[in-house]
Amino acid sequence: MEPQNFSVNDGNGIRTVIFFAGCPLRCKWCANPESHVNLNKISQEEELIHCYSSEEILSIIEKQRIFYRFSGGGVTFSGGEATFQVDMLRELVYKLYDKAIDLAVETSGYFDFDEVKDILEKLNLIFIDIKHMDDEKHKFFTGASNKEILKNIGRLQELNVDIVVRIPVIDGVNSDKDNIRKTAIFLKDSIKEPKIEFLPYHSFGDIKYEALGKEKPSRDFRTPSDEYLNELKKTVEDEGVEVVSYK
Repeated sequence: MEPQNFSVNDGNGIRTVIFFAGCPLRCKWCANPESHVNLNKISQEEELIHCYSSEEILSIIEKQRIFYRFSGGGVTFSGGEATFQVDMLRELVYKLYDKAIDLAVETSGYFDFDEVKDILEKLNLIFIDIKHMDDEKHKFFTGASNKEILKNIGRLQELNVDIVVRIPVIDGVNSDKDNIRKTAIFLKDSIKEPKIEFLPYHSFGDIKYEALGKEKPSRDFRTPSDEYLNELKKTVEDEGVEVVSYK
């Protein structure tokens, strides 16, 4: 677990982002391969990199509170997958909630909803991914089914929390208009005020793969053009879903 201060891309205002190690998915394009650790077999070195105590995290956040106050910012939990370390996430969320700090999470949506519902209902904003509507393609590209993710998105209506669905838009994976349209239709039927944010693919994580001695993502994965992204924006809006941006 590792903090990053002064982010402006992960929610409203200036934010501290807490990165959690570990993720249940293995997306073929993942920009954070360092998060792919087995939490039962973390080396001593990895503990130093990823594992701060809750007291250390809270101390860092306390020093940033003045920036939250004047910018409307707060704390965002990210990863990896924040819900993968549910006990630590719960401890931090409960303590920061009591301090009235704005809280957001960035999640793959691959979690046990009932196990984390008490955590989610204390948040102000949930960013949740839909990587592909086709289950077989989702399994191929991420190593897991999308059924639990889509079910969890439907259950977010049980919470009084703002929701933004993020799509990592990747030519060669999921950028075809049919998939994007199906995503918008699903959200229109599942969420009261659906919002989508497009995250165009980038290869900035390649240097991490090199450092870790891992094979880099396929060169078949490409960044969509701005013109095509505008076409996808219209496709989504035609289905009655708002397109937003936190970048």
